[in-house]
Amino acid sequence: MTAPAQPPATPDLLYSRDEEDLRAAVRALLADRADAPTVIAATESDTPYDQGLWSSLATGIGAAGLLVPEKLGGQGASHREAAVVLEELGRSVAPAPYLTSSVVATETLLALGGEDGPAAALLGELASGARTAVLAVPFATPPAGAAAAITSRDGTVRGVADAAVADVLLVPTAEGLYAVEAADPGVAVRPLVPLDLTRPLAAVTLTGAAGTLLADVDASAAAVRRGLLAGAGLLASEQLGLAEWCLTETVRYTRERHQFNRPVGSFQSLKHRMAQLWLEVVSARAAARNAADALATRSPDAPLAVAVAQAYCSGVAVHAAEECVQLHGGIGMTWEHPAHLYLKRAKADSIAYGTAGRHRQAVAEAAELPAP
Repeated sequence: MTAPAQPPATPDLLYSRDEEDLRAAVRALLADRADAPTVIAATESDTPYDQGLWSSLATGIGAAGLLVPEKLGGQGASHREAAVVLEELGRSVAPAPYLTSSVVATETLLALGGEDGPAAALLGELASGARTAVLAVPFATPPAGAAAAITSRDGTVRGVADAAVADVLLVPTAEGLYAVEAADPGVAVRPLVPLDLTRPLAAVTLTGAAGTLLADVDASAAAVRRGLLAGAGLLASEQLGLAEWCLTETVRYTRERHQFNRPVGSFQSLKHRMAQLWLEVVSARAAARNAADALATRSPDAPLAVAVAQAYCSGVAVHAAEECVQLHGGIGMTWEHPAHLYLKRAKADSIAYGTAGRHRQAVAEAAELPAP
């Protein structure tokens, strides 16, 4: 007799007490070390990241090792906790290599399995915050494009996020996945001028660089896909935090800004716009939390949950940032106000790890519907 099919587990979209405590710690750190004037000043300097801030976030709070098991030197948490960190980083648009190193590169290495060997050793270093790593593929690569991201140790990969500050490059090749030291003489990292000045991009040129083979081609393809899937799924949480800041700041400003002896936020047309934006942000929170929970529980529906989250959250973040700039009036158009940082981050995020259109196509394929 065939056992009855088990009903799918209901996703947990709420935040636990531990997650809220983690949020409070990260928010306090970012408020102290990455407020708007500090972030704006950083975008105009030659230093992409505040190493002190990264050390406090990665080591002091322990955020860098959230996804790494305790036996490998990490915190043994899950994607839900990492999503909370990314919400706060999105809220402050703080420059930090968290998404690329502590999520994508870390998840790629975790997919290789094993408790010893070079991959496990590198995971321990990433978890401690002592080193950072990036997956040497274009930032726009979607999870379904993992096979197309294969390169070689003799060539150039353009648009690699955070490569300029990484210690290690994870290079997927036709022979397998290699860990290449960024300081290797055969590695040249040329910074590019990105739209989002808070997340540097670079072109990475490899000319016979030495590297450590971490996995064969089959295992590396699966690992790269898993890393990109985690990146796309948790990017939705960054977009959520960004949209929440834009909405909160816009509501605050329109309460304080007066015209005709009335707060401009009291005008019906603006009320409707902000109410609509609130509905979008609430829906984005549900989609982002669902993706984080699906990744944390290794749900078989995780690719679908990630595709849904990205298909929706990308547009919400861009819309929230556009409304923030416009409803701030003239001040929103100035370089001194941080609204432009949020708009640029939202625009750049909208094509990271696949566009909304690519993710809508993935949703249609999963549901066996005609592509939109």
